Amino acid sequence: IRCTVVGAGGITHLRRIADLASLYQVRTGCHGATDLSPVTMGAALHFDSWVPNFGIQEYMRHTEETDAVFPHDYRFEDGYLFCGETPGHGVDIDEELAARYPYQRAYLPVTRLEDGTMWNW
Repeated sequence: IRCTVVGAGGITHLRRIADLASLYQVRTGCHGATDLSPVTMGAALHFDSWVPNFGIQEYMRHTEETDAVFPHDYRFEDGYLFCGETPGHGVDIDEELAARYPYQRAYLPVTRLEDGTMWNW
């Protein structure tokens, strides 16, 4: 099952998807592209460390600027991703630094319609 924590509707929803997949011996593979923040990666890593049918975690490094705005203690070493020891998802935000990068609306596909129903874009 390849999806993201945010695209699935959060950790609880992703957990339900993984539970159903495990009934059919299907493993997980969380999406980890750079269009997702280090916060999402931190959440995915903690999900991965829990899920019994873990398969693989996709990972692409973020830019130095992104890592500076979102300091985190997870690390990539010798082909493996390691969760950090910081409570929560192990990711913080430098709000002063973030203010230097004003929000620019992006038009990415959505997975839910306005009424909340799931939608396959």
